Amino acid sequence: MKENENTTLIQSLYAAFGRGDIAFILDRVTPDAQWDFEAPANIPYAGQRKGPAEIAGFFQGLDSGCTDMNLAPEHFVAQSDLVATFGRFWGTAKATGKRFDVPYAHSFTVRDGKVAEFANFGDTAALSSAFGSL
Repeated sequence: MKENENTTLIQSLYAAFGRGDIAFILDRVTPDAQWDFEAPANIPYAGQRKGPAEIAGFFQGLDSGCTDMNLAPEHFVAQSDLVATFGRFWGTAKATGKRFDVPYAHSFTVRDGKVAEFANFGDTAALSSAFGSL
């Protein structure tokens, strides 16, 4: 039942994000975790990060760049050490005041009960438009 445990872990991370408990999330990533949000540079939380200290910068970028954020996972699919989630992310870009509402897919690889890899797949063109020119 590894899939159930891994799904429960990822669900707990989304719940922590919803309540603003970033420390909870960072405590559940491996020391060498890879965190990838490939997107244009005008999105303040875009980039590739490694380890909890750099991953904290992802969440700082979200906080400095967005208001009224909501991340709503709708589906969880697990197989072995991989958990994929699908949902919507919406909020307002602080730089422009523009609202965004985009679908996303997230991929998590779990190792020894912690997240070892995260990748985002989504409509980065719409996000980039909301954040303004490069």
